[in-house]
Amino acid sequence: MVRKRSLPQGSYTAEVTGLDHEGRGVARLDGKVSFIADALPGETVEFRYTGRWRDHDEGQVTAVKLASPDRVTPPCAHFGVCGGCALQHLAPEQQIVWKQSELLNSLARIGRVEPREVVPPLTGSNLGYRRRARLGVKFVERKGGSLVGFRERGCSFLATLDACVVLDPRVGLKLKAIAQMIDRLAIRQAIPQIEMAAAEHVTLVFRVLQNPSEQDREILAAFAAEHDFEVLLQPGGLDSIQPLSGPRRELSYSPDGSAARLSFLPADFIQVNGALSQAMVRQAIAWLAPQPGEAVLELFAGLGNFTVPLAKTGAQVTAVEGDTGLVARGAANCAANGVGQVRWHVADLFKPDPKAEYLRQRYPAVLIDPPRAGAQEIMPLLIANKAQRILYVSCHPGTLARDAALLAAGGYTLRKAGAMDMFPHTSHVESMALFER
Repeated sequence: MVRKRSLPQGSYTAEVTGLDHEGRGVARLDGKVSFIADALPGETVEFRYTGRWRDHDEGQVTAVKLASPDRVTPPCAHFGVCGGCALQHLAPEQQIVWKQSELLNSLARIGRVEPREVVPPLTGSNLGYRRRARLGVKFVERKGGSLVGFRERGCSFLATLDACVVLDPRVGLKLKAIAQMIDRLAIRQAIPQIEMAAAEHVTLVFRVLQNPSEQDREILAAFAAEHDFEVLLQPGGLDSIQPLSGPRRELSYSPDGSAARLSFLPADFIQVNGALSQAMVRQAIAWLAPQPGEAVLELFAGLGNFTVPLAKTGAQVTAVEGDTGLVARGAANCAANGVGQVRWHVADLFKPDPKAEYLRQRYPAVLIDPPRAGAQEIMPLLIANKAQRILYVSCHPGTLARDAALLAAGGYTLRKAGAMDMFPHTSHVESMALFER
């Protein structure tokens, strides 16, 4: 077990030379690396120690003595306290430069591969972009009532937030109003979280640990009507989610900016950044270039974000997803968009079966969109299938690089790659890579 050491007291000066994978400044003091939150490369800063271990130290900027030209005023008053964002002090156009560098460094260092073509990163709006979020809720009497939002940086306590500039403004600008409404509820101490989903309308799913009273329901209903929210209650698991009253309103979005629409449930996974996600789907289709009648395998298909646009090209799509409910909704989305010929399969892609039905044919093209854990387990089967093109959408450069090494060893070349700014102001690096056999 690595023991945390006692902290030096007072203020120290450091010259920052880079950023680590969490977006913290990197400096060396007396030959030891220090990761300093809110510091930027090229800066001279004063900082206090917040952590000390055998192999590294951690700190927090207290003053900037020599500022980087890329330093900007954070757009959110809560930056530095709220842990939701790590890079608001860095100009947005430089954030994505750093993310592109993180991608390429991971590919080179971990995967030992280099793309033949580095594609300019996909970018979009950096404020008000987030349409899905899980908001923490906590009634704290000594802080004046309910807190709604995200955890403080580096700890489990909820930050005291009035607003959030990265959330869809229909919710982000109303965090204080939501908190004040919760203060009026008899069950205010029995609401640990709110799931937010923003499409044509905003849905808020309140996790409730006890049944709301009739008066609570009236307060929630009046608040929903005032702000045009749909309020749902979740007393148990995901299957317990029900509207506060009346029928559930349908949530839907366009996966690629076309007339296609995908229906989803409030707790379903969808990409948080709607406009960037549409650009991502369009780029994926362009890179993979499926031909009419061509067999395409899609893995981790979800509820059809890539599936419907792929099938619209005339490709013969086989979609595989591990969640039975998502498969059902994905198939329904395909049918609703006139591409009911897609073949859907439920399969655990982290424990793939080499004899699975979906692997009984060859696929010239494959599209894969795994979670952060990547797709290491399925890689040998994809290599054995001898697809000519594999389009990999990644939300973690480390696991992409690991899987890229497997593909390279299996005879694939990394044709092109580029980052995508799906989460502006955070250190999350999303990317896309095209491999060719």
